[in-house]
Amino acid sequence: MAVTTGTEEWSTPQQKLSPHAISLWRVSAILYNVIGFVVLAALLILDSVYDWRPWIGWILWGVTVISAGYAVWDIFLQPVLLYRYWFYGVNAEFVQLKHGALNKVHQVIPMAKVQSVSTNQGPLMRKYGLYSVSIGTMGSSHHIPALPEDVAYALRNQIADYARINEVDE
Repeated sequence: MAVTTGTEEWSTPQQKLSPHAISLWRVSAILYNVIGFVVLAALLILDSVYDWRPWIGWILWGVTVISAGYAVWDIFLQPVLLYRYWFYGVNAEFVQLKHGALNKVHQVIPMAKVQSVSTNQGPLMRKYGLYSVSIGTMGSSHHIPALPEDVAYALRNQIADYARINEVDE
């Protein structure tokens, strides 16, 4: 669906993240869930060694069962849905971010409001050769996660150029 603004026509964003984003998010979820299960196991062992009140053990087992269900969601389903529903687009007037399967979010950021743009890469992202692009405005910061290196740098430079042009025009 195309929408016409004052000077230019733009449509909903169509650019996708890197397919490696799914693997990145899965590995990240596995790490977080392993840490959580280690903590739960330690608490269950302490419960059996120190013979805490019976209701504490029941609560710990309940949390373990709920955490196991959440781990399935977090590792297998959520990364696929995140990738499938994450889109971004950039033109001379706006940066658009659209994401979410259940809670749909469509953000339109005017280039005139962009104050900074940067690329970020953590250790897991480095393993997959991915970067995230952060767009700073006065009120908030917006992120485009999991882009290949060349795409991330080109996007960062393009947004910086558009933001500088809009700043000079005003």
